Amino acid sequence: MLRVTTELSGQEIRLRVEGKLARPWVEELRRCWVHNAGIYKGQPVAVDLTGLTFIDAEGKELLGWVHQSGGKLVGSGLMAKSIIEEITGPCTVEGVKQSKAATLKALALVILPLLLVRNSLNAQDKTPLRLTLREAVQIALKENPQVQIANLNLAESEQDRNIARSSLLPQAGFEAVDRATRFNIYAQFGKKFPGIAQHSGPFQFFQAGPNFAMPIFDLTLWRRWQAAHHGVNASEAQQSTVREQVVLLVVSQYLSGLRAGAAVDAARSRVELAQALFDQAQDLQRHGVGTGIDTLRGNVQLQNEKQRLLEAETQQKVALYGLVRLLNLNPDQTVELADQPRFFETPQLEADQSLQKAYETRPEMKTLASQEQIARLQKKGASESRLPSLVMGGGWAYQGLSAPSAIPSYTYQLTVDVPLFTGGRIRSEITRADLEIRKVERQRDNLRDQIALEVKSAIAQLESARHEVDVANLGIKLAQEEVSQARDRFQAGVANNIEVITAQDELARANDNQIGALYRYNQARADVSHAIGQIEELYTK
Repeated sequence: MLRVTTELSGQEIRLRVEGKLARPWVEELRRCWVHNAGIYKGQPVAVDLTGLTFIDAEGKELLGWVHQSGGKLVGSGLMAKSIIEEITGPCTVEGVKQSKAATLKALALVILPLLLVRNSLNAQDKTPLRLTLREAVQIALKENPQVQIANLNLAESEQDRNIARSSLLPQAGFEAVDRATRFNIYAQFGKKFPGIAQHSGPFQFFQAGPNFAMPIFDLTLWRRWQAAHHGVNASEAQQSTVREQVVLLVVSQYLSGLRAGAAVDAARSRVELAQALFDQAQDLQRHGVGTGIDTLRGNVQLQNEKQRLLEAETQQKVALYGLVRLLNLNPDQTVELADQPRFFETPQLEADQSLQKAYETRPEMKTLASQEQIARLQKKGASESRLPSLVMGGGWAYQGLSAPSAIPSYTYQLTVDVPLFTGGRIRSEITRADLEIRKVERQRDNLRDQIALEVKSAIAQLESARHEVDVANLGIKLAQEEVSQARDRFQAGVANNIEVITAQDELARANDNQIGALYRYNQARADVSHAIGQIEELYTK
């Protein structure tokens, strides 16, 4: 970004340049200089480089052209003086040497500390942020944009409630009027009167003093305040819904990162095993016991395992990038997961009991309950708007033809407003409120069915995942024994390494099964908590 400011200093026109003189701003400075040189012909135009922070080759070429065209380059500071000397040139060779030596020395003194500070900051920025699952959830509940928007919506609903409440409270103000009036008599009465001037006035009127108004009986305003109060409850429930959803997303992403990390560790272990088996095949071939095909198979298997390791590392990076996005951290910030994949024993859950609990605790149900109450209050308010409203008001003021002649005066009044004909407005408002109530009821029925499906599905997946973990652990143990026996048979020369390669594939499959089973179990555990409406409570305590 480049900023060029034109200043008139005595008989000199000065263009103050601030920022970076590089493409595409070089042409902008050229046009500005040509414009001012054309307008102020005969007056010197100087370019002040004091505020310049960076310049590229094109920028230096432009300043050289300005200098050759009669422009003056001025500026204070190390960088500005260095650029000016480079373009205009010193007078003597000795001056060039001294100037360059002084410039290099000054640059070293200035740049070296800056480089040290920059390297220190970069080292700090590259320090990974190590997070547990609970810490990640806590950060998300503070920094996630969706949570912040929900907080702002709640604050807005609270202000709406305050606005509705203010309509029920007394209102007071101060009014000062100093008015002069002149009117056309002919225009007022439609004809002229003999002997009377066409206009009348001016008449002066002055009044200053406080006034007030206060509703005594207005059920419509009362219902609006009640509806606004339930609107706050609905916003609180919606905020809880957003928080629950964000926690579920963070937990799922964190578990994905754990799964990817476990896959990386397993892939590295398999690479080490494949390398050892490849080395074993090479050693047997050198001693005349093994064959070249065995060594080739071992090398192929090693490359396959390295390929799997690369894929697992990529998946891990992508999972951590997604976690950084959910936590609304700096995109350059790296994250490490402090927790390890573990098996959490959970108590047996009954679907019926969990379902009833979900109906009571899910914030979506509370939101619909508040919306239904708001619709019923709107219906009552529309129906009660047929009733009279009673408002008390008045004021006290100094009143007169002018300020010096004003005397105290007051006005107090009690106003009764009785609606007689509203053009069908009240009936339409009642009908609209009935339609809103019916819509909320249909939404509640749909939500209850959705909650029932989520709770039952999550419990079923949790029970299945619990058994999958047991089976996967046994599979790992058996696969490891198979690899050990196949390796011994190959070493003894009673079998080729086809058995070893097959055992390696079985071990890789068993590793994937164990990692997937642990991930599915922990994810099912989170899904059950979310279905019941207690995921934030579970992962923040």
